Amino acid sequence: MAKQFDSLSDDHIGFITAQHIFFVGTAADQGKVNISPKGMDSLRILGPNRIIWRNWTGSGNETAAHLALKNRMTLMWCGFEKRPMIMRAYGSAQTLHPRDADFDGLNADFPPTEGARQIYDMRVEMVQTSCGFAVPFFEHAGPRAVLEEWTRGKGPDGIATYWDERNQHSIDGLPTHILNAADD
Repeated sequence: MAKQFDSLSDDHIGFITAQHIFFVGTAADQGKVNISPKGMDSLRILGPNRIIWRNWTGSGNETAAHLALKNRMTLMWCGFEKRPMIMRAYGSAQTLHPRDADFDGLNADFPPTEGARQIYDMRVEMVQTSCGFAVPFFEHAGPRAVLEEWTRGKGPDGIATYWDERNQHSIDGLPTHILNAADD
């Protein structure tokens, strides 16, 4: 049976930090709902109602486009290895780009990279846990280095070009504001 909480408890935080992957869900009023898996060292819990996660440059940029229109986000973790549990954090999030004043301070909480595209600063409004008894066991074999290597190979100019060519709009054509706050 699902249980709901107003904030993250120490037990919730322990569960999150033991996971190797989390999922992000966002949606605009119309168009496609986006659910994206995230890994690497990209998430920090700053308090019982605050989570930040760093988004690396990648093929899509749906989260930024959706949050610009509808400020709601769901994060989800599943216990694949030991503890059978599914946990979701529901809330609203602010998108911070490298040009924004608070970006550098929050980005300093993570290992250095030139591939950081956004940081999402989420205010957790509700946490829900459920049993996870149907979630299969998976054994963690380790992180992939592919995205880090791709980022280093691109360099700052290559990343900027990639943003310009591939990250300005969602798959539904919504602006992501990756280059500036006023782009359409």
